[in-house]
Amino acid sequence: MAAILHLDMDAFFASVEQHDEPSLKGKPVIIGHHHRGVVSAASYEARVYGVRSAMPVSEAKRRCPHGVFLPGNRRRYSEVSRVVMATLGRFSPLVEPASIDEAYVDISGCETLFGPPETMARAMKAAIREATGLPCSVGVAPVKFIAKIASDYDKPDGLTIVSPETALDFLGPLPVSKIPGVGKRAEESLARLGIRVVADIRRHEPEFLARHCGKWGLDLYDKAHARGSAVVCTDREAKSVSAENTFEADTADRDILAAWLLKQAERVGRELRQEGLRGRTVTIKLKFNTFKQITRSRTLAEPTASDSAIFETARALLEAEPLPHPLRLIGVGVSQFGEPPRQLALLEPPGKKQARHDAQIDAALDRIRDKFGKAAIMRGRLFEYERKGERKEEDASGGRGPEAPGPPIGRKV
Repeated sequence: MAAILHLDMDAFFASVEQHDEPSLKGKPVIIGHHHRGVVSAASYEARVYGVRSAMPVSEAKRRCPHGVFLPGNRRRYSEVSRVVMATLGRFSPLVEPASIDEAYVDISGCETLFGPPETMARAMKAAIREATGLPCSVGVAPVKFIAKIASDYDKPDGLTIVSPETALDFLGPLPVSKIPGVGKRAEESLARLGIRVVADIRRHEPEFLARHCGKWGLDLYDKAHARGSAVVCTDREAKSVSAENTFEADTADRDILAAWLLKQAERVGRELRQEGLRGRTVTIKLKFNTFKQITRSRTLAEPTASDSAIFETARALLEAEPLPHPLRLIGVGVSQFGEPPRQLALLEPPGKKQARHDAQIDAALDRIRDKFGKAAIMRGRLFEYERKGERKEEDASGGRGPEAPGPPIGRKV
């Protein structure tokens, strides 16, 4: 019989910060310092004040003005995540990372090596704490979605085992919002049907749920009866790599926007090269100060991990887009990984020489930044964009210049 374990690191980003800086232990740590951004993570000390992930930072500061607000360190979090995933691999070869701080593990048949599920789960929690110094919560169940619910049942540092015999009783009294995929709007729709807890779903026939909720209603019916997938996919590939920034002040200045696109293209290109990926589709994300959000994409003839190719495509997409309102956020991403089928050519395709030249530049920049830090070198084009931004600020201020040095507008969140 299948036994699926779901592991979720507790307040992961904040916990890493508290581990790395012991003076932060016991303090309300909040990842997200940009006043126009959102909270990425909040320690349990901050959650006492109602601070939650995805909350506007301005609201978090209102609720917890004495909190320690940090920008976060994605590279450090990724490093710790790799240690966590490697530790899970010592217990089972079937590990499916679900995000940077959670994973599914198929522990079926591992009893002879590590004992029953509870014993194995405790050993896994202890191994992760030894390897990283961090706590985690674990749920074990016959199917994946119940294991995920179980890992959240007794946080932090929790362990919940749901056997096939107790699965229905475990699910019954839970709010329907605990089922993965049931968001606020779905919860409100179900409430209008008199469905508030999982047991309420079982009072209805599948036809009733399909009539009112469509195909999703049938999936909901199955989940209410503890039916779901127990397949752990070990070869899940990234679907996209992206970067975005929320600005300190709204802007429609295309030079400033281009500067941010170039910075983001460098971040995306570097991550693609580190992961050995190349993508064909470049997408930009624009959020106006009206909070309307749009995306625009272009698919290239050849997959790329080149900073220059990503930037030029993103900039062309931006230039083709009217800006009826200033932007509060811009982002760029690359997707559709892999090589497309193609016919071999006798002659070198146009642009191939330039692509090799760009790859050499990217590789050189990567080596310099690996050795001396990401701020050690800057592309001349980015330097020119920033100088233009500074000159425009000087003109706007009557020649006095900007009050504070630094990038034209915005900070990474």
